[in-house]
Amino acid sequence: MVRRRTLPRPLRVITATARAISAGNLHQRLDLGEPADELTELGGILDDLFARLQASFDAHRHFVANASHELRTPLAGLRTLLEVALADPDADAGTLRSACEDALALGGHQERLVQALLALATSERGVTRRDTLDLAHLARRVLTSRLDRATEKGIALAEALTPAVTTGDPRLVESLIANLVENAIRHNHPGGYVRITTRTSGTGAALTIVNSGPVVPDDQLQRLFQPFQRLVPDRGSRRDGYGLGLAIVDAVTRAHHATLTTSAPPEGGLAITVRFAHPTHPHAPHQREEHAELTP
Repeated sequence: MVRRRTLPRPLRVITATARAISAGNLHQRLDLGEPADELTELGGILDDLFARLQASFDAHRHFVANASHELRTPLAGLRTLLEVALADPDADAGTLRSACEDALALGGHQERLVQALLALATSERGVTRRDTLDLAHLARRVLTSRLDRATEKGIALAEALTPAVTTGDPRLVESLIANLVENAIRHNHPGGYVRITTRTSGTGAALTIVNSGPVVPDDQLQRLFQPFQRLVPDRGSRRDGYGLGLAIVDAVTRAHHATLTTSAPPEGGLAITVRFAHPTHPHAPHQREEHAELTP
């Protein structure tokens, strides 16, 4: 007669819990407690893993809920606009033309939002190509394309672009620079400024953007790099964009294993530096640092 071997209690708990845990109950933990041995150490590692998975799933659900809301709002507005125009028995050509123009504006808003979501998804997917690129060249191209917009808002653009060679996906890195410049122009005030600098720094290449603007509390810095986060959330207005620009910047930074440094000067505005590895050091670890004082 063959006797079945009885597994130690910690191993039985680990096996049963691992089988039971799914996306719907990631809150479960092993909590093996004492005595401390190899199995309880393994249980602690698994509990940490479950906690990270739960945080990831929660963030994903939160993102989907926000994205759904952002996409549904212009659709609802478009539907209402068309229904009102069609229900008006006295609508003339001018009225209908005006309704069509408003519908096109709402459609444009939705198209830009979808493009921003696709840019974020592409950035989070990671780098699929690595070419040698110059941050100064990409920054100059972005600034040229945004000059008219800055002029309209009364914002002065200043540049100090010296060669800063690194490796990466040129399309993603240009997207990072474009979103930094867009953010600096949008969240600014008439008579303000945006200064962009590229340089070689140590073993890598650095890009810095400093802009005037509203005061950003220190405890709000990290939140601004999350999707759909604005300094002053206002879903009824699109003055502050979609809350995706800095999230795209963070995703591109992570994809390139770069370093993102953020500071909020007490007089207002932001100073953001992204440091890329030198072409011979393509896999420097990603970090995000935050400082209360503006660093040179």
